[in-house]
Amino acid sequence: MAKRQIILDTETTGINPKEGHRIIEIGCVELINRRFTGNNFHVYINPEREIEAEAIAVHGITNERLAAEPKFRDIAQAFFNYIQGAELVIHNAAFDVGFINHEFALLKPALPPVAQYCTVLDTLMLARELHPGQKNNLDALCKRYDINNSHRTLHGALLDAEILADVYLLMTGGQVSLNLAAEEESQQQMQDNLQPVQRSGRLKVIRANQAELSAHESRLDLVQKKGGTCLWRG
Repeated sequence: MAKRQIILDTETTGINPKEGHRIIEIGCVELINRRFTGNNFHVYINPEREIEAEAIAVHGITNERLAAEPKFRDIAQAFFNYIQGAELVIHNAAFDVGFINHEFALLKPALPPVAQYCTVLDTLMLARELHPGQKNNLDALCKRYDINNSHRTLHGALLDAEILADVYLLMTGGQVSLNLAAEEESQQQMQDNLQPVQRSGRLKVIRANQAELSAHESRLDLVQKKGGTCLWRG
């Protein structure tokens, strides 16, 4: 059975939904059997409240930018349908899942918490297990796994989800092994398709004529004149 994973990131008005902060951007990248499908999900959301200056400094998204965007209730069902049944892969999952659950609880009628219809893999916890005592934020992981994130001057949900997808695949090692497996399978298919060459009788030997022999000797003279070594002459 195909395994569906959603690499997910959000941007918000602040850091604590209990203080009334809201989601302003959701970015998702879909993997099926660890392969990118291109079936991504990306929305900006009008939070119906002011964005804190500290948050704007991180993601650069202002209230003016979001004034004409849909409210969360307008995109909630589409988002719910998109992630339902998938494994969510999130860096510092408690933060994003907490905000999603908060948004779902505000709906009328409310949607159930994420844990009821998705499993969650926290790549921050995974990175801490793999690299104890080291920095494990997304920028540090990009540097560790040689992923180019030079285009990431500010946080953005879809961009961060795309970067996290690359980090996750390298952290878990599957992408490389999958590619090697595919190459081995291709080579095996080539071997299976090889057909033996059937030869009839003895090979015909065509000997050089006198003109060809003279031309060959002239070429060897030139090689020796230039200081080269002729294997055909003792």
